[in-house]
Amino acid sequence: MNTVDLKQPELYSNRLLSLLEFNARVLEQSKDGAVPLLERLRFLCISSTNMDEFFEIRVAGLKQRMELGVGQTGPDNRSPQEVMRLVSARAHELVEEQYRVLNEVLTPALAGDGIRFIRRTQWSAAQRQWLRRYFEEELLPVLSPLGLDPAHPFPRILNKSLNFIVSLSGRDAFGRSGGVAVVQAPRALPRLIRLPAEETHSGPNDFVFLSSIIHAFVDELFPGMTVNGCYQFRVTRNSDLFVDEEEIDDLRRALEGELPQRRYGEAVRLEVADNCPDDMAVFLLQEFGLGREDFYRVNGPVNLNRLLAIPDLVDRPDLQFGGFTPGLPVPLTLQADLFATIRERDVLLHHPFESFTPVVDFLHQAAQDPQVLAIKQTLYRTGPESAVVDALVQAARAGKEVTVVVELRARFDEEANIALANRLQEAGAHVVYGVVGYKTHAKLILVVRREGDELREYVHLGTGNYHPRTARLYTDYGLFTADPEIADDVHKVFLQLTSLGRASDLRALLQAPFSLHGALLEKIERETAHAREGRSARIVAKVNSLVEPRIIRALYAASMAGVEVDLIVRGMCCLRPGIAGVSDRIRVRSVVGRFLEHTRVYYFVNAGEPEVYGSSADWMERNFFRRVEVAFPIRDAALRERLIRELELYLRDNTQAWELAADGSYHRLRPEEGEERISAQYALLEELGDDS
Repeated sequence: MNTVDLKQPELYSNRLLSLLEFNARVLEQSKDGAVPLLERLRFLCISSTNMDEFFEIRVAGLKQRMELGVGQTGPDNRSPQEVMRLVSARAHELVEEQYRVLNEVLTPALAGDGIRFIRRTQWSAAQRQWLRRYFEEELLPVLSPLGLDPAHPFPRILNKSLNFIVSLSGRDAFGRSGGVAVVQAPRALPRLIRLPAEETHSGPNDFVFLSSIIHAFVDELFPGMTVNGCYQFRVTRNSDLFVDEEEIDDLRRALEGELPQRRYGEAVRLEVADNCPDDMAVFLLQEFGLGREDFYRVNGPVNLNRLLAIPDLVDRPDLQFGGFTPGLPVPLTLQADLFATIRERDVLLHHPFESFTPVVDFLHQAAQDPQVLAIKQTLYRTGPESAVVDALVQAARAGKEVTVVVELRARFDEEANIALANRLQEAGAHVVYGVVGYKTHAKLILVVRREGDELREYVHLGTGNYHPRTARLYTDYGLFTADPEIADDVHKVFLQLTSLGRASDLRALLQAPFSLHGALLEKIERETAHAREGRSARIVAKVNSLVEPRIIRALYAASMAGVEVDLIVRGMCCLRPGIAGVSDRIRVRSVVGRFLEHTRVYYFVNAGEPEVYGSSADWMERNFFRRVEVAFPIRDAALRERLIRELELYLRDNTQAWELAADGSYHRLRPEEGEERISAQYALLEELGDDS
């Protein structure tokens, strides 16, 4: 009998601290000598970009809870103030480590391969001459220094923009005494400038930071005055959009009005160069209303993620991951009649190891096929110039009934989604924005085709977005099927999204916010009952985040009953494995590698009658209760076995996997001496990719 209180705070990790640990694992990739050098630089930049979003969204939300006097923030029962203290301490450690890696590891290694960042103190006479001319011709006309006095208050500073605070002495043309000025670097200016080799006698891959040029020649912005100091700074702001959906008539117009304000949300973090004097730092903190816990001194460029341009600027394929050609599963060829293929059997695609092209071809064939009457699709993120949208536009112009559910509130893609919604409407498609109060996160395509005297429905369901570019960077599953029950369920979901009426009972799909959470609890409890009765019981789940308390409690109860539980959780995980008497049988790992792990798969052994679902949903409150999500069954036995086999491969990974300990720490797995090295991602590239 279960006598343990499964709501004890000690059984749960804090979600924000767990998310920071994911970023630590990303940062570790930048130190891994087995990773090509420019890819290590890319991982460093990704960790910096992740940290930006962490502050823009997570820390911003935490600060709002502090202001509102909200009590505990989750099942770990910590107050917002305590979480902020812990988050600040860990974030400072990670930022310090980012710059240590840049300065002590990557910069010397890059220089050894002829990719150099030339400091001001290292400029030759020829380089300085060229850079002065560059400053005068390219920078000086667009820079607008702002002296601070009663007539010139502190300027509005754009979110994450590069700025300089300048200390001055002397008198200007109007007799005003020196003091402080701010110089804002326009975002249109490149942050890295390649030195021309012939003119400056430089190497082919010698670069100078824009900040170094402004530092070197800043005195030319203040003629007749003395520049005593010039210091970089950058402020990060709350970037979460707020739109009261109950009080607006047009969501698109409301978001269009709100988007410009994102750049000037409440400040949440201040970064300054490490040589910035304390009095200047205090002045900036006061201007932005920030405290010492929000203050970060950095030994390098404050906009570290701008180094992400280097792998694209430098033609050194030997320092990057090798190219690969995604494969195609046996039933498909590039000229396949997809409708005939899908009628015959279900088709499972695992991106990026297998090509995303069939998904685009599916839409193009539907657009061109005179027997196709209607296409319905959800779009969450798809990119500004998308072949998917091109196909939908083509279909609408060809007279098909095209209905697209566009999620305007996909964070940081709102502007792009508004633009594609407008484009689709202009082509004659029906565009709807989902359901008020719920983000539409499900990944669905429904094609209705006339075949003889009947209408047949074909569907595609995915774990990831309809985004051809990220389909080469993220791992995701996609399923083509003409299964009548699944197709009918997809049809019912679209009716919910586009019309009014009560939720229909679905026969095959699990859907949030209606049945998904309850169904998962039932399936976990079914495994628990099997274990108690001595039958085979096991759960394997692969998700991006595991946060929702009732699911965690159910997994704890399953473990206590004897269920073997293997969880592959890329990012946040609030469950603590390996706690004696509670989670002894639960193992949690995170895989961080070349591709961003994004698949969501749930596998229940079910006493020898296995069930496997792909899904758009992570195990978080938002996915279960505030989003429209779908989990779809893999009914074809061969495909189900294949997917289970691939899950087991991830559970055997000993090169890119990290295991979670009961105290919330992660340690990276390494093969023992003589043990086979296994990387799930590279094994799948070899198995599924096109090696012809």
